[in-house]
Amino acid sequence: MEGFHHHHSSITSPFSYTFAITGTAATTSTFNTTPWMNSRIWSKLPQRLIDRILAFLPPPAFFRARSVCKRWYALLFSNSFLELYLQVSPRRHWFIFFNHKISKSYIYKNNNNGATGTASNHNNDGYLFDPYDMAWYRISFTLVPSGFSPASSSSGLLCWVSDEAGPKTMLLCNPIIGSLTQLPPTPRPRLFPSIGLTVTPTCIDVTVAGDDMISPYAVKNLTSESFHIDGGGFYSIWGTTSSLPRLCSLESGRMVYAEGKFYCMNCSPFSVMAFDITSNAWFKIQAPMRRFLRSPSLLECKGKLLLIAAVEKSKLNVPKSLRVWTLQSCGTMWVESERMPQQLYTQFAELEGENGFECVGHGEFIVIIIRGTDKALLFDISRKRWQWIPPCPYRRHHHHGFVDELHGFAYEPRLATPITGLLDHLALPFQNFNA
Repeated sequence: MEGFHHHHSSITSPFSYTFAITGTAATTSTFNTTPWMNSRIWSKLPQRLIDRILAFLPPPAFFRARSVCKRWYALLFSNSFLELYLQVSPRRHWFIFFNHKISKSYIYKNNNNGATGTASNHNNDGYLFDPYDMAWYRISFTLVPSGFSPASSSSGLLCWVSDEAGPKTMLLCNPIIGSLTQLPPTPRPRLFPSIGLTVTPTCIDVTVAGDDMISPYAVKNLTSESFHIDGGGFYSIWGTTSSLPRLCSLESGRMVYAEGKFYCMNCSPFSVMAFDITSNAWFKIQAPMRRFLRSPSLLECKGKLLLIAAVEKSKLNVPKSLRVWTLQSCGTMWVESERMPQQLYTQFAELEGENGFECVGHGEFIVIIIRGTDKALLFDISRKRWQWIPPCPYRRHHHHGFVDELHGFAYEPRLATPITGLLDHLALPFQNFNA
């Protein structure tokens, strides 16, 4: 197994300080000193068994446990424990959200004025949501320099991209352990491209698409560039480029990865753009009911690509609804798999007021956030259960409502992401962006 690389070894995890339990799901527990917890018995547990128990803890409990003794505190830096953790720790389908104020017009205006700042996420705080316990946590990204925005996520890593127009620099961050790894900058200058990231235990793939800067004052969706590195020693540093289909209108923002392909929405009319990583080729997929969709989003759940949108067929006798479609294995056909109950949709539509909504999927869960409000829904695909999510207690309020929209990603908290060690072999000098 690759060694574990802590790129900022002087920094202990910020998690233990910023991972505060909120009142939404937290209860204060005390140890029950009954004969069943006799210290003479429990103190004799083999250390290997104790480590195995600790490896199963969710991150908040693990970081609380680190304060028990020096040995437990040092587990985060123990290769043997982290190897055990990677083998036995259950996958947790969490989500992470950020204040989202970024826009093309803002970046473009600021870059024309020579500025490199961004309107997004000044304080670099993220909001973790645990759908199992319906709990919110706050986590700070103190290592991420200003002028970067979150763009994608995969396998415990978050990709941050430089806001400034031009060649794009990306940082891979594991917020749980406070590591930060830089990718080589893209050769082509771009403004606000769509970025796809997929990370496995043996390789990293990144695709950057669209918003090619054909002049300092104009962009056009022309090309994509891909980065690949794997444990077998093969790497391609933005050496693979591909042409986008003519007249495509990418909805700038995140790409979704499923079954060897990156997907993103295409506008006017709605369709789905797909990029096959292996064949390095783009193609279009027709969206279901494309003329009647509103606020469509692409999600990955359980390895499948889903499309979720409001459906409004005003001229036909069909009630408005929110529907979910699943892309079939043939890769071109959609099948409706879920529909929000009509009574709930009536309530949802009243709150939403056609302002739009954002959806994020992960594992068996879908989160739907209504723009301009603190309201959000959680849909558990396995249990076919819809429920309202407690409001995030960390969102900033304004006397006219909420200052910021929330922009979310699927996120799987991990104490170790050893794959980033491969990037050390590229011998990139880490750039000081704050200089």
